[in-house]
Amino acid sequence: MGRPHGEQVADKERHCANLLGERDDLVWLPPVAGRESGYRNKAKMVVGGTVEHPTLGILDAGGQGVDLQGCGLYPGSLAACFPVLAAFVTRATLTPYDVPARTGELKNLLLTQSPDGELLLRFVLRSQEPVARIRKHLPWLLDALPQLRVVSVNLLPDHKAVLEGEREILLTATETLRMRVNGIDLHLRPQSFFQTNTEVAAALYRHAASWVEELAPATVWDLYCGVGGFALHVAARGREVVGIETSVEAIASATLSAADLGLAGVRFAAGDATEFALSAPAPDLVIVNPPRRGIGEVLSRWLEASDVRHVVYSSCNAASLARDLALMPSLRPRRAQVLDMFPQTTHYEVLTLLERTSPSWTGVH
Repeated sequence: MGRPHGEQVADKERHCANLLGERDDLVWLPPVAGRESGYRNKAKMVVGGTVEHPTLGILDAGGQGVDLQGCGLYPGSLAACFPVLAAFVTRATLTPYDVPARTGELKNLLLTQSPDGELLLRFVLRSQEPVARIRKHLPWLLDALPQLRVVSVNLLPDHKAVLEGEREILLTATETLRMRVNGIDLHLRPQSFFQTNTEVAAALYRHAASWVEELAPATVWDLYCGVGGFALHVAARGREVVGIETSVEAIASATLSAADLGLAGVRFAAGDATEFALSAPAPDLVIVNPPRRGIGEVLSRWLEASDVRHVVYSSCNAASLARDLALMPSLRPRRAQVLDMFPQTTHYEVLTLLERTSPSWTGVH
């Protein structure tokens, strides 16, 4: 932070290139850099302080709340919600969870904003005890924030350094937030993952879709598909697309989006990406968008031994991408592009097109 944005992006591109190593047949496309501030579409705010004076932000080393309502990573439309949420904590008597003492109820507030300005709000609680009070005062909150569409409670009873628990309680009739990206409505349910930076995510999907369209595969897998961003963008007449994701909530969201778009050739299923790959006939092209740990040894070695001609690999951790590539020497990186998904941090997304090296196959260069 504090350095010109262009320098930050250039550093990320150099970092990625160093990890992937010197490759004469790899073309680096110009990096994608969106806004350097106000870019986050979600706020993951730890609640500290007291009922009368809550803090929304993070905890310090001693477990005390540090208020970050003025953080420049959030757009003004999202930041304007924070004082209202703090007032609601007081109004509904939601005692912030005291980490050192292990007392209190309200742990986190998770707020997501769609490109249309609509909101999804989640209260992460230790127990159901405050739910009745939240329901009682919810009309006030909906009146104060008319852009709220989905409100839920997430239960996290354990004393763990995690963001949310497994159980979700919906408090509104509307269950999904519509994230309109490149003209496609992606339905986002409370426990579904979506990229933090909508503007750069839209570019990520567009560029991947253009590569896939150029290659014109008949069959595509989208592994670690989330709410179906890649799968829905690469769907085309006559093309069979399968999306696999462990989150049941995300699969429900993706299935709803596909139905809205009338995409009969797109199918989503909840399951482990590696297990699915090991049990099904290989497609022409595979898209992978794994978590920071990468796709891992088993899936990498399966891809290496398979008949898959092309892989589109979207990575948020170039170090794990490099490890995976080392296990797939027959799938050569042909194109790479850094996308500055997380300005003012050292993190970034990199999109890579891999092509199988074979004398009988001439693909994209």
